[in-house]
Amino acid sequence: GGGGGGGGGVVWAKIKSPARASEKVVRCYSYDVSRLLDICRQTIAFDTVDDLVQCLRAIVDDGDVRVVRIKNRLDMGYDSGESAGYRDVAINLWVCNSTTGRFGLDTHVCEVQLMLTQFASVKAEDGHKR
Repeated sequence: GGGGGGGGGVVWAKIKSPARASEKVVRCYSYDVSRLLDICRQTIAFDTVDDLVQCLRAIVDDGDVRVVRIKNRLDMGYDSGESAGYRDVAINLWVCNSTTGRFGLDTHVCEVQLMLTQFASVKAEDGHKR
């Protein structure tokens, strides 16, 4: 889970609904479905930035993981007005090992969202801007 015994941990998410996926493809990606990278996603919340960074390093250094993209909405230069105040580090990745290869999932892009616990509560209450 997250940091030092507080409110950190996995925030379980459902697979993005077909209606929401279709909306995002039309509104954000001009009908290019190949750009939709967060159908399968999970969030891990952390009490401290140090714990979040440690997890990010572990993911990037994992030999079974291929990172496709990292979107850092914790960066001081990020305009949080674009996401209604929502901030996280979103990692789009593949898991490439014998198990994912056997099931044909070794090129399936998943999203892992790393966030601080205070932003996890904002996400749970409001969601982020569509």
